[in-house]
Amino acid sequence: MAPSEIEAPTIEAIRSNRARLADLIVTTPIRLIVDDALAAVVDEGTSIWLKEELFQRTGSFKPRGALSVMLDLDAEALKRGVTGVSAGNHAISLGYSARRLGTTAKVVMPKNANPFRVQVCRELGATIELVSNVHEAFARVKEIEATEGRTFVHPFEGPKTALGTASVGLEFIDQTRAEGVTLDAVIVAAGGGGLTGGVACAVKQMSPNTAVYAVEPEGADSLSRSFKAGSPQSIDAVRTIADSLGAPRCEPYSYALNRLFVDEVVLVNDDQIRQAMRLLFRTAKLAVEPAGAAALAGLMYPLRARLAGKTVGVVVCGANIDPETYAKQITAGGGTE
Repeated sequence: MAPSEIEAPTIEAIRSNRARLADLIVTTPIRLIVDDALAAVVDEGTSIWLKEELFQRTGSFKPRGALSVMLDLDAEALKRGVTGVSAGNHAISLGYSARRLGTTAKVVMPKNANPFRVQVCRELGATIELVSNVHEAFARVKEIEATEGRTFVHPFEGPKTALGTASVGLEFIDQTRAEGVTLDAVIVAAGGGGLTGGVACAVKQMSPNTAVYAVEPEGADSLSRSFKAGSPQSIDAVRTIADSLGAPRCEPYSYALNRLFVDEVVLVNDDQIRQAMRLLFRTAKLAVEPAGAAALAGLMYPLRARLAGKTVGVVVCGANIDPETYAKQITAGGGTE
């Protein structure tokens, strides 16, 4: 699917869908962070606004997309329930969304998924199946669709999912404009590209001169590979602490949407993500999962010089992490260049 062939969500459609989501989700806050430690690793003249999506219901942006799909299911489809693949955040959002809409969710997760996330999914009423890896998970979901008639809610692919994730960008531009601020750039973490494509779609239509950068871990670089190849690409395995960003492949619609609206994809390594986790805790008092720190890592490292002195929006996409794992990550590794 070429970028020119897709029908991207319009701002009117994004606003209408956000109104439909109503209080099933919350409008997450924004915050200007002024701190000497932050200035030391970016630039004293760089103004950083956080979009604190970690305070979304379920602890990540994921319900925006899942609910945008599930609200269109008819009564019979809702009765049969939904299924999905996830390392955690999408699974949690499906459990939450199913409960709010009066249906059930069966989610397939890799066996190395964080036990805390698995527990949260089960507490929300989701049925969990554990398999060896994400590739097996997608195969198992197809079986569930065929045998149980459940609707597959993709973790990041499709126009309806993008319509939901785009509301993050819509809110961010609305909120910063209300503060009298024009963002020079928005930085957002990329897994499969559902969040980055949606955010970029809204930001670029509302503020065409605002650059949008997607940030991927080096060990899960399917979107970066796709940009370089000019078509959706896969990776053989996920090799990063930011498991929430571990999509095994880039899908056609998400790829096309990202190509249409994202200016560039940059890569960060795990030590850089850890540094960003530490900095978010120190400067913003936010304890986030690795994926939630990836966008800031992008600003601190590959984008630092380019965005020096600019007004930059950083999406903090999630914080579903247990205390033990969080402590392990922020105390691991050392400095990085």
